[in-house]
Amino acid sequence: MPARNHSASRLLVLTLLASGPSALAAASPASSPAGVAGTVTGAAPTPSPPGTRAPGAPTPGAVVQGEMAPLRVKPDSLGPVLDRPLLSLQPSSAKPGDPVVVTVRGAAGLPTGTLGGRPLRFFAWREGHLALTSLPVELPPGTQVVDVMAPGKGLPVALSGALEVLAPGYRERELRVASKYVSPPKAVKARMEADRKAFAAAFAQPFREPLFGQNFAWPRQDVVTAPFGDRRSFNGKLQSQHFGVDLDGDPGAPVVAANDGTVVMARDNYASGNTVLVHHGAGLFTAYFHLSRIDVKDGAQVKQGDGLGLVGSTGRVTGPHLHWGVKADDRWVDGQTLLKLDFFGAQETPGVAVSSPELANP
Repeated sequence: MPARNHSASRLLVLTLLASGPSALAAASPASSPAGVAGTVTGAAPTPSPPGTRAPGAPTPGAVVQGEMAPLRVKPDSLGPVLDRPLLSLQPSSAKPGDPVVVTVRGAAGLPTGTLGGRPLRFFAWREGHLALTSLPVELPPGTQVVDVMAPGKGLPVALSGALEVLAPGYRERELRVASKYVSPPKAVKARMEADRKAFAAAFAQPFREPLFGQNFAWPRQDVVTAPFGDRRSFNGKLQSQHFGVDLDGDPGAPVVAANDGTVVMARDNYASGNTVLVHHGAGLFTAYFHLSRIDVKDGAQVKQGDGLGLVGSTGRVTGPHLHWGVKADDRWVDGQTLLKLDFFGAQETPGVAVSSPELANP
């Protein structure tokens, strides 16, 4: 009997594994080495001498290439072969300034990875692992690559996917405000610096798992008067971009928490006026600006729907309204996209976000 080529056997098995079930089913004694064909069809492998690796056994340290769909192989078909983890994205296509959820299911341990080269911070979540990240507002349309390395049941699995980034279509707006907010006097510059330091301290929370037990909801039901991303000029001079969603409201109307979390700022700031920041865990914060009254204190634990304050017109404003901001992974993002993310539902198709009807815009 000719000597069996063990290297060729190992290469063929790993190639069949990476190609999926159809390739495994196509293997036959006529086209495969005898030892490999017997293993693929489910026959018991021939015992190997001590200190040697059976034909088809994965090479230590090897990496199996994955994709955005699971590969499942019967436990008795190839011995120590894993159920391949599944990668999914929400939303399936995004615009600059959107939050993005990356989910890995079926991994044997904590995955690592990047989206567009930015590191992802995964944490254990329900039946898998989740990372919440964000896209910069200046990102051009195109494709952002997602690369994830997930521990498998025997081998690490390299998962990859692509996120389509669409043109945002941000509006251009001219606003009129008090001149002191366009060219602040020297007397308030120290206050503005103190505000900056207070925001930095509030956002410097240790990374931890989510504090919420349901998806996000609007902090008040009213008309959106200015969406996220508007490019603005104030009094024809100061240029800026709107990093929040403005909701109409009469002075004194209630403002509630969009989800469970911890209050990390309850403060009067020069530009944002009476401000509340809530930390929701997972690097996620919501902000409530221009309140006429603050009804919570730093450190307070709040639940979704709890009162935070009242609509007002404090700070740099053109009239009474609520500026609702969302910060994810150290970037301001579109709150309307956050409302469409489902942190709890099972995804039927990889890369497709599942939304709930009650999360529709007001």
